Amino acid sequence: MEFWEVLGLGAATFVLAGAIKGLVGIGLPTAAMGLLTLFLAPRVAISLILLPMLLSNLWQLIREGEVWQAVRRYRIFAVVLFVCVGATAILTREVHDRVLLAVLGAVILLFVWFSWNGLVPQLRPKFDPAAQAGFAAAAGILGGLTSGWAAPLAIYLTMSGAGKSDWIRATGLLIFVGSVPLTLAYLWTGLMTRELLGLSALMLIPTFAGFAAGEALRNRLSVATFRTVVLIMFALLGLNLIRRAIWYT
Repeated sequence: MEFWEVLGLGAATFVLAGAIKGLVGIGLPTAAMGLLTLFLAPRVAISLILLPMLLSNLWQLIREGEVWQAVRRYRIFAVVLFVCVGATAILTREVHDRVLLAVLGAVILLFVWFSWNGLVPQLRPKFDPAAQAGFAAAAGILGGLTSGWAAPLAIYLTMSGAGKSDWIRATGLLIFVGSVPLTLAYLWTGLMTRELLGLSALMLIPTFAGFAAGEALRNRLSVATFRTVVLIMFALLGLNLIRRAIWYT
C-alpha cells in the first residue's frame, strides 16, 4: 500500500480504537489489530500499535491517579507480564503470520464470549497471588504474539471484583507495563523499523483524539449499549481473522 493510504486508514482505525479505549479502559490493541490486519501484515500492524498503546495507557494511569497503590496491588501481575511478553515476542519472531491471525482471532472470540456471558467466578483473596501469576503468564504469551492481552486481564479483574476506578487504573498500568518489553523486543529484533516507528508516532494524534471522545462519553452514554456494539464488532473481527488464517494466501 502507498504511504498516504496507510496513514489515512491507520488514522481512522486509531480514532475508533482510541474511543473504545477511552470509554472502557481496554480494547485499543484488540480493535486496532482486528482492523489494521485487514490491509497490513500482522507484525506491521503490531509495530504501528506500539506507541499508541504505550502512551495511551500511561496517560490513562496518570489521569486516574493513585499510581503507587495500583503498583503495589498488581505487582505480581506486572512482573510476570513484563517477563512473559518480552520473552514471547523475541522467541516467536519467526512464527508464521497465519498462526498470529489464528491466535488473535481466538483471543478476541474468547474475550467476547466471557464478556457477553458473564461466566466469571469470584476470586477468593487467598488465591489472588497465584491468579495474578497465572493470568499474567497467559496474558504475556498472548501479548507477545499478538499485542493483545485484554481477555486474560479482563477475566482476572472481573474475578477479583475490581470497581470502575480500579478497573481503569489497573488496565492502564498493566497494559503499559506489557507494552514496554513488547516495544523493546520489536526494536531489538528489527521488526520495528525507523519508518514504522515514525508512523506509530503519527498514530498518537488520532489515538488521543479518539481517547478524549471516548472518555467524555464514559459518563454520558449508556455503557451497556456501547458495550454490546463493541462486542458484536469484536466478534465479527475475530471470526474474520480465523477465516483469514484458514484461507491464508
